[in-house]
Amino acid sequence: MGSLEKDSERRQEMKFERSRNLREKSHGRIPGGCHTNAKGDDQFPESAPGFIARGEGCHVWDVDGNEFIEYGMGMRAVTLGHAYPPVVEVAARQLKLGANFTRPAAIELECADEFLSLIDGADMVKFCKNGSDATTAAVKLARAFTGRDLVAICAEQPFFSIDDWFIGTTQMDAGIPDPIKNLTVKFQYNNLKSIQQLFDRYPARIACLVMEPATSTEPQEGFLSGALEACQQNGALLIFDEMITGFRWHLKGAQKLYGVVPHLSAFGKGMANGFSVSALAGKKDVMKLGGLQQEGERVFLLSTTHGAETHGLAAALETMRIYQREDVVAALYRQGERLATGVRKAIGETGLEGYFEIAGRPCNLIYIARDRDKTPSQSFRTLFLQELIRRRILAPSFVVSYSHSNRDIDATIAAVRESLAVYKRALEEGIDRYLEGRPVKPVNRKFN
Repeated sequence: MGSLEKDSERRQEMKFERSRNLREKSHGRIPGGCHTNAKGDDQFPESAPGFIARGEGCHVWDVDGNEFIEYGMGMRAVTLGHAYPPVVEVAARQLKLGANFTRPAAIELECADEFLSLIDGADMVKFCKNGSDATTAAVKLARAFTGRDLVAICAEQPFFSIDDWFIGTTQMDAGIPDPIKNLTVKFQYNNLKSIQQLFDRYPARIACLVMEPATSTEPQEGFLSGALEACQQNGALLIFDEMITGFRWHLKGAQKLYGVVPHLSAFGKGMANGFSVSALAGKKDVMKLGGLQQEGERVFLLSTTHGAETHGLAAALETMRIYQREDVVAALYRQGERLATGVRKAIGETGLEGYFEIAGRPCNLIYIARDRDKTPSQSFRTLFLQELIRRRILAPSFVVSYSHSNRDIDATIAAVRESLAVYKRALEEGIDRYLEGRPVKPVNRKFN
């Protein structure tokens, strides 16, 4: 039987009727149809599962009962695996004792001690529920500590916060006043000259530099240390957004891997295996401005009703301990390398070098789809996603978890090989013959 006939069989086997019904209702009740932009309908092909019912390890089942091997894992938040039993059991035990009280719970200190034992450059930590809370609190601390108003962010990196200081720099800046937009400026990654130019252009005004220490692009020799030195010489703070790199690049964060300790760091995602826990960490002389044991003006720092829910902290504690006991990071690199090797081999076999590629560290792989002109293409990205989904792979990226077995990886490589064969035919014959429906769109765009 030919591959196109097999594709037809797969389409007949997999139905999304319940997903379609829920989708129609959800957009009438929930702006965007969901609560995270990256999970929206505009980020996936039309022939895609719309709603997930449950997950186990690296497998998920949608509301229609279709099973998929999943990558991306809750936008990199689920590092161990969905419903990972040791984490779920600890969180459930803690829930039975109560989730939120009138005074702090002892587990807050226990979790802080565990976290600070891992992150060498941090003296204090404040827990919260998401990355935006942590990065925005870091910016506020930096402004209070330095007495300055401007924030400098890395221009090439896609996301730092849902708050106005960052969103005002994107195309989706509706509702944000110009005076707030004007308080954020940009520098280029791996370009120390662009950083110094900002300090020269805005003398004694820049409170902090905010950047991910790395993405799919690695820091050049001396860039991160040079950025820290520039901050120190110009009276600013260096803030690392370690939402993705933390607990994935290295157990102690990318700052340990690269040997550069920032003044403040924001962690989350892989910290609690999908439970809502993030952290702002940093040097005591900065962090104490949000405390009760310092003189001078107080900083309103992360006073959130649900910031230290006990079951979330229990999940974070157990996750951090599993990382240490079982060397999870090494497993992420190992399985990611197995996947990368297989995908690159498939690219070579189909002759798609230059048209399709994977990038990033093995623990955090992404893929890039290009058209006939070798220009990055949302249409060809959509086609590849579509073909993977037909083969029971749900992969907006190739980010592995601790639960991705050799069998899962090898099944994915086989699906990639078949999907790339369709991709090649679409390059040769025209994508309209193979893509069903509209292409996906960038998350941050001015109009729908």
